[in-house]
Amino acid sequence: MKPLALHPENPHYFLFRNDPTILLTSAEHYGGVLNMDFDYTRYFKELESKGLNMTRIFSGAYVEDPKAFNITENTLAPKPERFIAPWARSSIPGYANGGNKFDLNRWDDAYFRRLKDFIREAGKRGVVVEYTLFCPYYEDSMWALSPLNAKNNVNGIGDVPRTEVLTLKHSDLVAVQERFVRKAVEELNAFDNLYFEICNEPYFGGVTMEWQKRIAETVTEAESKLPNRHLLAQNIANGSQEIEDPFPEVSVFNFHYAHPPKAVALNYDLNRVIADDETGFRGQADFLYRSEAWEFLLAGGGAYNNLDYSFTVDHPEGTFRYPSTQPGGGSPDLRRQLQILKDFIYGFDFIRMRPDPSFIKAGVPEGGAVQALAEPGRAYAIYLKGGTQAELTLELPEDTYRAEWWDTKTGKLEKNADFRTQNTSGGKGSARIASPTYTEDIALRIVALR
Repeated sequence: MKPLALHPENPHYFLFRNDPTILLTSAEHYGGVLNMDFDYTRYFKELESKGLNMTRIFSGAYVEDPKAFNITENTLAPKPERFIAPWARSSIPGYANGGNKFDLNRWDDAYFRRLKDFIREAGKRGVVVEYTLFCPYYEDSMWALSPLNAKNNVNGIGDVPRTEVLTLKHSDLVAVQERFVRKAVEELNAFDNLYFEICNEPYFGGVTMEWQKRIAETVTEAESKLPNRHLLAQNIANGSQEIEDPFPEVSVFNFHYAHPPKAVALNYDLNRVIADDETGFRGQADFLYRSEAWEFLLAGGGAYNNLDYSFTVDHPEGTFRYPSTQPGGGSPDLRRQLQILKDFIYGFDFIRMRPDPSFIKAGVPEGGAVQALAEPGRAYAIYLKGGTQAELTLELPEDTYRAEWWDTKTGKLEKNADFRTQNTSGGKGSARIASPTYTEDIALRIVALR
């Protein structure tokens, strides 16, 4: 199989193992490989059981301490001496979180075996891995744990402020980063269920655009000598931002906390995948992330990942009962709700659809919101958030249609009815359809009866 690619007929979505694909998940907090205590086989079984098909991991150039972001049982914060990175340990003690310092001139074969086994196990279950190469150091305490910090390696490389690590200011540090990128690209070239991300949240910690461009070019140049080509992602902003002068090497534009989904409309004309590949700092209610996923994907997004804090070392199957202080949520219930969304959207030929709610002329509840994908005259996927009942006025090509109202929490078909549009003009017809009563949100499927 060729690696994950943009779909040739609609590059806002993916082609994976010959099938049109949207990536959708509620996944662990990025420590699946670098934390040696995490049982990723049990983790992938849970994702597979819910039909979820994506996970995101950090490489090990960045790692967190247990107090970071107030995340209890953070998988990205391994216990002392349980952190594994691309670089081998030396014989000299002194790493900040226990064990020997790193040697940036030697690779840790055990790390790459674990990384490849992780991706292999994911692939067996249809899960795509986003491999994030770098991450900014938000605080000095985070930089103090990195193998790239001179205090943690025997090479004397990385005696720089944390805000200069991901820049081109220090040629010896850049050389180490480029060698790692080439090594990762070479080691992982055979996998089809993989794409690379340049850097997590490069709008923090002093990361420069010139450095990101260098890393993008390094990935592309390294793969040019290998059999396979993988997609490359760039993290653009938290929330939304219009992209100017996009890197030609980049095929996936990542946003975080993309609610409401303005980022999709702002950048849809770029004809690449727009992804919400991190969210989860908005509170613990399932509704917050269920509704964000529905809105983002029905606005035309191609990937969605919720940070799921129910996955821990002791609960790799995702059953940890996190405290009220946790910054976000995640649960088996939420994962089931995301499975309902995936089943709903996969029930359409979504490659043929485009975001366009303009056929909804009236009836959205006051204070509510609507998103819609349309294949005009054939199929319409609609998501309503807010209110408790709606009576929509629709303008559709003249035809007979079936309307199905679906509960986003249970997947239950709440109401269905056939209707025919009444002739207005220009081959258009008007119809009014009423929803059942609901709480929080509801989904509507309309298909032409031909």
